[in-house]
Amino acid sequence: MVTIIGGGLAGCETAYQIAKEGIKVRIYEMKPEKFSPAHTNKNLAEIVCSNSFKSNLHTNACGLLKEELRLLDSLLIKCADETSVPAGQALAVDRENFSELVTKKIKENPNIEIINKEIKEIPEDSEIIVISTGPLTTEKLSEEIMKLTGVQGLHFYDAAAPIVEKETINMNIGFYGDRYGKGEACYINLPMNKEEYEKFWNELVNAEIVELHEFEKREIFEGCMPVEVMAKRGIDTLRFGPLKPVGFTDPRTNERPYAIVQLRQDNKEASIYNIVGFQTNLKFGEQKRVFSMIPGLENANFVKYGVMHRNTFINSPELLDETYNLKSNRNIYFAGQITGVEGYVESIASGMVVGKNIVNRIKDKTKIVFPETTMIGSLSKYIATPNDKFQPMNANFGIMPQLEEKIKDKKIKYEKLADRAIENLKNSLQK
Repeated sequence: MVTIIGGGLAGCETAYQIAKEGIKVRIYEMKPEKFSPAHTNKNLAEIVCSNSFKSNLHTNACGLLKEELRLLDSLLIKCADETSVPAGQALAVDRENFSELVTKKIKENPNIEIINKEIKEIPEDSEIIVISTGPLTTEKLSEEIMKLTGVQGLHFYDAAAPIVEKETINMNIGFYGDRYGKGEACYINLPMNKEEYEKFWNELVNAEIVELHEFEKREIFEGCMPVEVMAKRGIDTLRFGPLKPVGFTDPRTNERPYAIVQLRQDNKEASIYNIVGFQTNLKFGEQKRVFSMIPGLENANFVKYGVMHRNTFINSPELLDETYNLKSNRNIYFAGQITGVEGYVESIASGMVVGKNIVNRIKDKTKIVFPETTMIGSLSKYIATPNDKFQPMNANFGIMPQLEEKIKDKKIKYEKLADRAIENLKNSLQK
């Protein structure tokens, strides 16, 4: 018997992948006995935010991930396709019909038992346990997870800055260097003159923000001040904070810039960089518009937008391997957003990896590590790779191994990366 705690997207995909192989699964889902502050639907796989599963295009990272999941027989993507509503090139669903269909498919499977009960302690009567309780894991279970992983193993708040693809930063403006030339020149610096800064500041303080839930508003603290809130304290506040220009010289003018934006390397391959100090509640479209005003980011590809919200996630690089298996207790797996994957499709992908690996484990087969040239494999690798600044991550081409040839046209480049991913996934399935 495999026990899954949490009947969200990841939990349901995990259950399906295991049950279809004739293995008994038990899902504990606390609804409708208890609802989180963001949930209202009694069904499994409830979608609480947007009804979009993002782009279906082959040249989009999330579109590629969906293609891979279709090849792997994902129940959740199949249900999303069947309950889709018109959304142009995106896959959007009727959220009620989607949850109802997933619940129906799970209940119809004779190998799956659903128990509507809040789990406050990790069960001891199951050989294999999957924890897929999502970003709003209850307080009692969070305490249990902390005992399991250590106090530093669990985060309750996601305050992440936007991340851009290195190749799309204009290095005719940007330059490497640390303040006063100390230490390694590991930051990319984007200098601004007075006019550029003041135009940027004006757009930033007037940009549209995302309205937080009441329970999230209480958790904002001074150490994680949104950049737009800081900016509203005065036109020069940022220049004495994260945009402080002291200790830098603009190579183009040989003078100190009026303000400077720093970008810090975000992965081992140095293919993606985060904008230092730019945690934000701006709407995603506003982030693209306003942050592209920063000199050097005018054509930047944002692989992840900044977020500030309640989000329980574990320090996966320290705790999990590439199959989402807990290193310190091989009987326990994690799946979904609690691992640090961000997004509906990414959560489903983690459930796919966990489900297939549990099947192989029970059948005494080798574990499955998908090629890192696939999107599902690159996400798993990101989650398991040591990272002192670990933050949740969504599917993006920046975390994949790059092509040997340099291609400037992004569409052509992403098409080749996607073609390689599908070919490598098909080859791995034939082994």
